[in-house]
Amino acid sequence: MLTIIFDGIAYGMLLFILAVGLSVTMGLMNFINLAHGAFAMVGGYLTVVLMQHWNVPFLWCLPIAFAGAALLGAVLERTLYRHMYRKPHLDQVLFSIGLAFMAVASMDYFMGSQQQIMQLPDWLRGRTELWAGQAFELGMGHYRLFIIAVCAALTVGLQFILSQTRFGSRLRASVDDARVAAGLGIRVNLVFAATFAVGSGLAGLGGALGAEVLGLDPTFPLKFMVYFLIVVAVGGTSSITGPLWAALLLGIADVAGKYYMPKLGSFIVYSLMIAILIWRPQGLFVRKGGR
Repeated sequence: MLTIIFDGIAYGMLLFILAVGLSVTMGLMNFINLAHGAFAMVGGYLTVVLMQHWNVPFLWCLPIAFAGAALLGAVLERTLYRHMYRKPHLDQVLFSIGLAFMAVASMDYFMGSQQQIMQLPDWLRGRTELWAGQAFELGMGHYRLFIIAVCAALTVGLQFILSQTRFGSRLRASVDDARVAAGLGIRVNLVFAATFAVGSGLAGLGGALGAEVLGLDPTFPLKFMVYFLIVVAVGGTSSITGPLWAALLLGIADVAGKYYMPKLGSFIVYSLMIAILIWRPQGLFVRKGGR
């Protein structure tokens, strides 16, 4: 049981890093980007190519995956996304899901449709077993421990940036009233571009971390799009902690459901999501006064 909870936490933390950028763009920028998973796929493929063809160490691949996806996000935000900010949400959905299908087709053309294999370093392949009776048996994979540590550090860093730094205050001001913020000297377009780039970079980092756990092929953005939306819908978009708890809940429920009732697949997760959204349509962790 403890092993299932541990694996569920690691899975949930990974989903959080993959989905937090979508939460930021939806909650702070009021933009629905269903192509968010494409940036994660870019980070994953970039990591695989660097490791397999250039022998770049895994730890070096992580910041490169973040930077590559962030750079791509910044370019697309300046050239494409910025023109959709004031469009109706339906237009944003159709636009972004079209980009997602274009990304899938492009990656299938250039990289092939086969599943990519990523070889982890030896120090991340091991497993530690803790045993104190059958009820307290805990098996911790070293790579999942690494994922939990990295994601926890990123969560603390993101919360600090949004709540304690000048950039965070400028972002909140730009969201509340862009015209007033611009009148105060805040470069609103630059703030939004940086926010979108960071969200895309986090997706790329999540794709790099998740390539070994989730699998990586050109359909990645479509396979996990629903999971990203569940994290955002259940956790709400008014804070970072909401999607974090939602991702942990989703991860544990998904791992436990597939372990105890494998024939039901993801039925438990979707049933849980429907029940929560019927009870709390604005999300489980939305604070009063949240946007």
